[in-house]
Amino acid sequence: MTAAPAKARPEDERNDNGMEENMEALRAVGVAGAGVMGREVAQVLSQHGLRVVLVDVSEEALDGARRAIEQKVRFQRLLGAGGPEVPVAEVLERITFATDYSGFTEVDFVIENVTEDWETKRRVYEEIDRLCPEHAVFAVNTSCIPITKVGGAVSRPDRVIGTHFMNPVTQKPVVEVIRGHHTSEATIATTQRLLAAMGKEGIVVNDAPGFVSNRVLMLTINEAAFLLQDGVSTVEDVDRIFKTCFGHTMGPLETADLIGLDTILLSIEGLYESFADSKYRPCPLLQRMVHAGLHGRKSGHGFYDYGGRPAA
Repeated sequence: MTAAPAKARPEDERNDNGMEENMEALRAVGVAGAGVMGREVAQVLSQHGLRVVLVDVSEEALDGARRAIEQKVRFQRLLGAGGPEVPVAEVLERITFATDYSGFTEVDFVIENVTEDWETKRRVYEEIDRLCPEHAVFAVNTSCIPITKVGGAVSRPDRVIGTHFMNPVTQKPVVEVIRGHHTSEATIATTQRLLAAMGKEGIVVNDAPGFVSNRVLMLTINEAAFLLQDGVSTVEDVDRIFKTCFGHTMGPLETADLIGLDTILLSIEGLYESFADSKYRPCPLLQRMVHAGLHGRKSGHGFYDYGGRPAA
């Protein structure tokens, strides 16, 4: 008796299984962008034993990321601030610092953290789509760029997903995971496994500008800036109301300084453009501060000046 030929699996199933099999032996994760978010994502991946290729456009940015990771790992150990206790040298050894994406030919998963500017992101995806293995997943760490829009710019829209990490990445246990229009269930499962390997939980939501967290948070910060502009309250009292009345750890203006006012403005502008709704109109005070270079903690000056005095 001749055995019946094996039933061919649908193309999607073969691809998904291929991705699952490759992810079982995860070789490395590519991290695009070595700013505040990117370098902390790279740090957490390395601290949990994963190899990382961290890319930024300049040696200066990479040197800054290397120093920041070194300081943060030492700070965590000194204060017992959580996370696995891994020697600094070991954390850095697992990270390859690079100014081009050639190392992404060996990664199975990419977490992209470049600036919230569509043209900048689009150019990055054009390049990594050409270089990365077919099975590699692209995770967009964004607060406002639609995941479906990124999916439309690459040859693998089913393997594009949003991973909105919270700041500071080293301390936040949850990641907002965004399902794009074409994102497959296998991609969601792979992403959840990677997040679990990083010691984090993913909460899956559907794609929409700002998703859940930033659609609410950016309006709150923007309105807090309007309150300040209109002379309704002071920087400190706006934040104090949220901390004492609602039990928040930080007020909206402190949060804005932590995230970066330039990032906040880009996010609000993105919401305004996406919804064409005046409720997302950026506060002129916020625009003026960003134009003046007051970007928050990272510039040393935002709503607070970090000498204790309000900056606006």
